[in-house]
Amino acid sequence: MEGKNLLRYLFFFSAIVLLVYFTLLSLPYPPSKAELLDCTTSSPWCTSKNRIQSKNPENPITKPNDPTRHRQRHTADVPHHPLDPLTLTEFNRVKKIIQSHELFKDSVYALHSVVLEEPEKKAVLKWKKGDPLPARRAAVIARASGVSYALTVDLGTGEVTRHETNPHSGYPTMTLEDMSSVIWAPLASADFNRTVIERGVDLIDLACLPISTGWFGMAEEGRRLIKIQCYSMKDTANFYMRPIEGLTVVVDLDTKEVVKITDNGKNIPIPKADNTDYRFSVQNSYQRLVNPISIEQPNGPSFTIEDDHLVKWANWEFHLKPDPRAGVIISRVMVRDLSSGDVRSVMYQGLTSELFVPYMDPSDAWYFKTYMDAGEYGFGLQAMPLDPLNDCPRNAYYMDGVFAAADGTPYVRSSMVCVFESYAGDIGWRHSESPITGMEIREARPKVTLVVRMAASVANYDYIVDWEFQPDGLIRIKVGLSGILMVKGTPYVNMNQVNQQESLYGTLLSENVIGVIHDHYITFYLDMDVDGTDNSFVNVHLQREYTSPKESSRMSYLKAVRNVAKTEKDAKIKLKLNEPSEFHVVNPSKTTRVGNPVGYKVVPGATAANLLDLNDPPQKRGAFTNNQIWVTPYNKSEQWAGGLFVSQSHGDDTLEVWSQRDEPIENKDIVLWYTLGFHHIPCQEDFPIMPTVSSSFDLKPVNFFESNPILRIPPNVDKDLPICKAAASA
Repeated sequence: MEGKNLLRYLFFFSAIVLLVYFTLLSLPYPPSKAELLDCTTSSPWCTSKNRIQSKNPENPITKPNDPTRHRQRHTADVPHHPLDPLTLTEFNRVKKIIQSHELFKDSVYALHSVVLEEPEKKAVLKWKKGDPLPARRAAVIARASGVSYALTVDLGTGEVTRHETNPHSGYPTMTLEDMSSVIWAPLASADFNRTVIERGVDLIDLACLPISTGWFGMAEEGRRLIKIQCYSMKDTANFYMRPIEGLTVVVDLDTKEVVKITDNGKNIPIPKADNTDYRFSVQNSYQRLVNPISIEQPNGPSFTIEDDHLVKWANWEFHLKPDPRAGVIISRVMVRDLSSGDVRSVMYQGLTSELFVPYMDPSDAWYFKTYMDAGEYGFGLQAMPLDPLNDCPRNAYYMDGVFAAADGTPYVRSSMVCVFESYAGDIGWRHSESPITGMEIREARPKVTLVVRMAASVANYDYIVDWEFQPDGLIRIKVGLSGILMVKGTPYVNMNQVNQQESLYGTLLSENVIGVIHDHYITFYLDMDVDGTDNSFVNVHLQREYTSPKESSRMSYLKAVRNVAKTEKDAKIKLKLNEPSEFHVVNPSKTTRVGNPVGYKVVPGATAANLLDLNDPPQKRGAFTNNQIWVTPYNKSEQWAGGLFVSQSHGDDTLEVWSQRDEPIENKDIVLWYTLGFHHIPCQEDFPIMPTVSSSFDLKPVNFFESNPILRIPPNVDKDLPICKAAASA
């Protein structure tokens, strides 16, 4: 009897320790010294002892000569632009209005999303600095009494408008509170605790993760479910490499009830902790392969941040804001035509719409791992503070995100976006004349770019998203993958033990560790407004033509054939190397002086296509990856490729479904969607943490300018740059 009581006390103590541990992990950010000294109600670290009120009513504005200054205070923030995110004051106003609303005042509720409800596009396009701002409203996704609501809260009048949610499946994005509370729910089950101990893991060493369930049939209907899988933290921070393989707990997210426990891995050992910890502080030695590099800017950075969100650099200007679902949103992208002096529109808005990450293991503990990181977890909610000098270089400017907790209380996600100038020795343009011409010409120009960066750590995986702007008018959108593999435990320690007929569903990376094959698809929403809102999509197809007899010594050549998409169906593009095309977004009502329609083209980089069966349940939900390019008419309500409510959705509210309407898109306000893909077959170099692998695509001007827009930029000369003395010459 005493042994049973002792075991109960151990279970209770372990549950409390884990609850505290994971609650701390889920807090939005660790407190910096500056934040503890300058604490506001936005910070969950604030206490009555260190909370202070702002004494300065003015909104601090980043000085043009100091764009790297990072403000920690947000109590005095006020909106300056129609697209500026909600401020602390506005979040608190929303919280107060919701608390008193009839839907919520007598019930337990949670706010899953509170963001600015952006004004109508026409109103934003008409607005000029100095004009009154359009009415400020908040878009709220809430749940109360098991029902999801989409609401608009008017911050001026306090009026709450309830919208009819589409009659589609799915639940809203999980809150941080959902994620941090549900991971300890299994500890309430004696069966779970007994199973963990029998697998050789002390409860005090347990780490658990909430894993979205996907959707695989009617048995999962009617309840908001999550699956919990656990790991051993003993002797390493990299618990991902020590899975308790085959142990899965299904939990009701609303009630925290344990619905089902499955353990199909009793004969699979927990991988050892040896050589799994990646932290610099625990390495026995280090190897400096290169000397430190820093880019100096003797005259300071060339960019400015006006009114906290308006970025101006070289010939570019755009509005930038953090977002809890998309990560960052780039809006009102304009470029100055240096030949005419006109500021011209390129894109109204661009953002990461959805990520789809299916794992290729059909076994019971893995088949459901088909994540949609933006719609299920919140891509911006998972953005961590960037590390100065390592995530972002010297002279970077850091921007905070201000988001709402489940009860509506605002908090600050510090330094989640950085802006910096980059120079990697690349060349903007060059030409040297051959000596045979008798002309001694050697002309070259350096390429300096402006980068907007955010990094999201979605549990084990890290995504780095860059929006890179070049003076020649090109925008490069790049995604980097790093972090830690999601691995599978195995009894095997060497490949010579594996039957050739057996599928590992991945690669043996280390003793008892398999890296499972998986894909990553990142779908971008690009509301192109090339010199205006009415644009057309043109597939410029290269096709082989043959010469007629005796016409030429050549037999064949390539011809560009322009096909203007009339409807959405015409603009569904699967990339094929043997059927090359360029993909233009043009303004048919604007032409260059020689008569070409002005435009931008999508230039794909290395990418991957989805190979799952179209009727596979995960692919029905991720059907927006069926094509690499889609074009749809602008619709304010259609921004998320996987649908508004993604968790446990059936795939009945996706980009693929919307496009079936096959609406006209010629000379219309159109949105281009591009999916960047990666196939990942893990290898030993990915263990215990992955070197970053990247891919990108470009938005490149095509007949947008009359000539090379950077023709007249000057070359670098010695007097413009400081001379740094190296410790030793090469």
